[in-house]
Amino acid sequence: MNLRTFSKGGVHPEEYKLTDNEPAVVAPLPKMAVFPLSQHIGAPANAVVKRGDHVKVGTLIAEAGGFVSAPVFSSVSGTVTKVDTAIDATGYRKPAIIITVEGDEWEEGIDRSDTLVTIDDRPDLTPESIIEKVKWAGITGMGGAGFPTHVKLSPPPSAHADCLIINAVECEPYITADYRLMMEHADEILVGVQLLMTAAKVDKGYIGIEENKPKAIALFETKVKNLNMDISVVALRQKYPQGGEKQLVEAVTGRQVPPPPAIPVNVGAIVQNVGTAFAVYQAVMKNKPLFERYTTVTGKRLEKPTNFIARMGTPMADLIEACGGLPEGEVKVLAGGPMMGRALTSTEVPVCKGTNCVTVLSGSDARRKTAQPCIRCAKCVAVCPMGLEPYLLSALSQQQMWEEAEKEMVTSCMECGSCMFTCPAHRPLLDNIRRGKGTVMGIIKARNAKK
Repeated sequence: MNLRTFSKGGVHPEEYKLTDNEPAVVAPLPKMAVFPLSQHIGAPANAVVKRGDHVKVGTLIAEAGGFVSAPVFSSVSGTVTKVDTAIDATGYRKPAIIITVEGDEWEEGIDRSDTLVTIDDRPDLTPESIIEKVKWAGITGMGGAGFPTHVKLSPPPSAHADCLIINAVECEPYITADYRLMMEHADEILVGVQLLMTAAKVDKGYIGIEENKPKAIALFETKVKNLNMDISVVALRQKYPQGGEKQLVEAVTGRQVPPPPAIPVNVGAIVQNVGTAFAVYQAVMKNKPLFERYTTVTGKRLEKPTNFIARMGTPMADLIEACGGLPEGEVKVLAGGPMMGRALTSTEVPVCKGTNCVTVLSGSDARRKTAQPCIRCAKCVAVCPMGLEPYLLSALSQQQMWEEAEKEMVTSCMECGSCMFTCPAHRPLLDNIRRGKGTVMGIIKARNAKK
């Protein structure tokens, strides 16, 4: 098998795919559901419900706040308790809608059957109608970045795409949500891929899957042979962070995406997560807005690590409890995997559109080792997939030398954590760089607003 990969850096974390053979189960309904209005990159959604309103599963509760934004739909039926704020995965309080759950009543018009609807069944579809349906459904990147999908499918006239790349890599060492989705809904995903290709007006599609998922590679290689569109399965060498957009574009096509503000479409590629393809199928073919997703809840000492089909708004505490509860002793709970996930200040944080995993670290895994002075070994430089100098960016951020940090391209950091993973001195490189990147991006935004 000819395995492809990206050229710069990368690491090989030890793998703990504890749930790869665990079929997804439907998560229990919460008693109270919380819907943050910023589940995507861009302007927050604007609430269209108020306290006392009754909603159903699939009711629009917040409309998009701009072009780069996405609406929010209720995943539960019940009564709006309040439109207030709630803590999200960042640890900060953000605008949110809180709903008390009462039963499970769905909006009419959502097709809940398992009947597969194919492209041939819908000759009426056009690129414009698909994009409009994706926009209506509130679909965003399901890999965690949360970029509104309709925006990706509507690039500026100066950018022309010639291929669609489906990100089915899932390179984080614990997460299996995308893998289980692929094994359980391959046909629906492939219809979603065809819809995305039609919307993007491209003739070539790729599905990138790492070598540690041989069953998924074999399954999709068999199924793409029966399609009328040109879709190829690309087997990738196992290396983190292969799921990064720029790394995946290089691995699949050999094209390198320039530094920001360049994005994949500037080199002719549109990248979409495999979960996004499934959500597009459900929206266009089943009239189902995005309000639930596959989510892995895992940890070495969890009693029963599980893949869930979880409704948005479900507190992560509910999913952890369904896995047997938190283990005794020292624990750290992450929204996401151990490489890019964020430590939670509360397990009451809700599942959102980008929640692909909840990781429970325990014992020594939950503790950071004491940081030591930098020994100038340059390991962080060697593993950086963006070709940056993490030790320098970290120091510049610590010293608040923002102009220098901008010149050293701190905004190109993809926050993958490879530098911190490999640092023998256990320095908090990513923490410092994240802080510096956020500050510099704010400075750039303010500077551009004055122009």
